[in-house]
Amino acid sequence: MKNRSELREIIMKIIYQVNILNETKLPYDIDSLIKEQIDIKNDFVIDTVKGIIKSQNKINKLANKYLENWTIDRLNKVDQAILSIGIYELMYTKTPSIVSINEAIELSKKYSDLDVVKMINGVLDNIFHSEIENE
Repeated sequence: MKNRSELREIIMKIIYQVNILNETKLPYDIDSLIKEQIDIKNDFVIDTVKGIIKSQNKINKLANKYLENWTIDRLNKVDQAILSIGIYELMYTKTPSIVSINEAIELSKKYSDLDVVKMINGVLDNIFHSEIENE
């Protein structure tokens, strides 16, 4: 059984694939993409992937609001996926904010460079302080 951090890495890979397939306008079946990455049914993975896809426009708008001199579509597909997971967990799940932010940072440390790690941390921290903390 994989822990949540490992599952988030799987989610990142699926969202990465979705980003590529959407850009190339190739058809795909989300359930098949999920099954390719994880051999047993996992509600956390399924719900998160489908939630991100459903909320992607809102996630992108929120990311763009807090990205300085950038837009999410200018980031590479891996960084887009990591940022999308972090924003989705912050805004649409009961995952504690500190966990959502830390998990996204850990993924970015593994797959991105230091500047991107700082950028993802800053965006998620700003979303937390501006969008969540003040609710």
